[in-house]
Amino acid sequence: MTMMPAANKSTNAEPNAKADPRANTSADTDAAWAYVCEVKDIPILGARVIERAQSENIAVFRNSEDKVFALLDRCPHKGGPLSQGIVFGERVACPLHNWNIDLQTGCAVAPDNGCVRSFPIKITDGRVLIDAR
Repeated sequence: MTMMPAANKSTNAEPNAKADPRANTSADTDAAWAYVCEVKDIPILGARVIERAQSENIAVFRNSEDKVFALLDRCPHKGGPLSQGIVFGERVACPLHNWNIDLQTGCAVAPDNGCVRSFPIKITDGRVLIDAR
């Protein structure tokens, strides 16, 4: 798993950072927690992208209340990159057709319908951990 900034948040992409394999241990026996980044590394009202070689990318969002969420980086409507959308409250607006996606559930807000996979996130000492299994 590698991480890079969302395309619309920075024109000078930082070098990709490898996930810290030491973070895969946890008291939570049902989860395989992997270190993503520090909370402060995710722009407020923005996103970071976790690139995965064998699967679709994951977008990690931060809202104005410092809550962090993770969804597949694909709108359920036409596959638009949610990481490039606008975060407001606990929703993100898809950049292609302005569908509103709930950041907790990954589901479109009525009248639209459809869902994208969400991932468990845990914050420990300012570190963002994800169970991306």
